[in-house]
Amino acid sequence: MKKIIKKISILLLIGYVGMGLFLYVNQRDFLYFPTPDTVTSYNTMTLQNEGVSINVIILNEGYENAILYFGGNAESMAQSSDYIAQQFPTFTVYLMDYRGYGGSTGEPTEKGLYSDALKLYDAIKPKHDRISIGGRSLGSGIATYVAAHREVSKLALITPFDSIVNVAHGRYPIYPVSLLLHDKYDSESRTKEIKAKTFIVMAQNDRIITRERSQQLIDAFDPLQLEVTIIENRGHNDISSDAKYYKIMQDFIGEG
Repeated sequence: MKKIIKKISILLLIGYVGMGLFLYVNQRDFLYFPTPDTVTSYNTMTLQNEGVSINVIILNEGYENAILYFGGNAESMAQSSDYIAQQFPTFTVYLMDYRGYGGSTGEPTEKGLYSDALKLYDAIKPKHDRISIGGRSLGSGIATYVAAHREVSKLALITPFDSIVNVAHGRYPIYPVSLLLHDKYDSESRTKEIKAKTFIVMAQNDRIITRERSQQLIDAFDPLQLEVTIIENRGHNDISSDAKYYKIMQDFIGEG
C-alpha cells in the first residue's frame, strides 16, 4: 500500500510540475490573441517605438477632443472601426493595434504596451484640448496605466479587472501565479494616482472577468470620482451589442 501511495504521489507531483511548467512557458499565449492585419478605409499613423512599428487607426479626424481606446485581448481594431466612428462622431478616436496585432510589429508584453500607449498619447496631445481614455478587458489595464501617468479628461473601463494576478489565481489556485506571471496589469495598485473622473461598465453575466475581480477594482477607487453601471443580460464578449452600452458611454464621455 505504501508503494502504491508513493507512486501516486510521484505521479501527482510530476503532473503538477509539468502543468505548471507548461503554463509558465506558454503564459502569454493564454493572455494575448493577436488579430490579423485587416484593410480599413480610415487613415492610419505609424509610431516607431523601441524598434517596433505601432499601427494606429484614426477615426473622425479634426476634432478638438479625442478618445484613446484600448481593446480586449482578441479585439480587432480594424473591425471595430466603423461602429466606434459612428458612436462618437464629434470626437477624434485613436485605435492602437497592440504589438503583434493588426498592422503592428513585435510581440505583446505588458511593458511594451504601456510604452506604446504613452508614446501615442504624447504624439496626439498637442492636437487636442482634451483626451479621454477607454479600455476594455485587457485594455482596461493599459488605460489605467496611461491615466495614472498622463492628464486624462475621462476614463472609461469596460469589464475591467483588479489585476491579472488575481484573475489567474482564480483559475489556477494551486499555483503561485504571483511569482510565475511576467505580465501582471495591476490596475488596483494605481487607482490613487488616477485623477480623472472614472466610469466602470460591467456585464451581468460575465464569466471571464468575475464580479469579484471588478468589484475589487471599484473598491480601490475614491467613490467620489467613480460611476458604475451594470449591463444586464450580457456577457463579457457581447456587452457592446446592447443598445444601452454606447448610449451610456456617449453620455459619460460627452458630458462637461
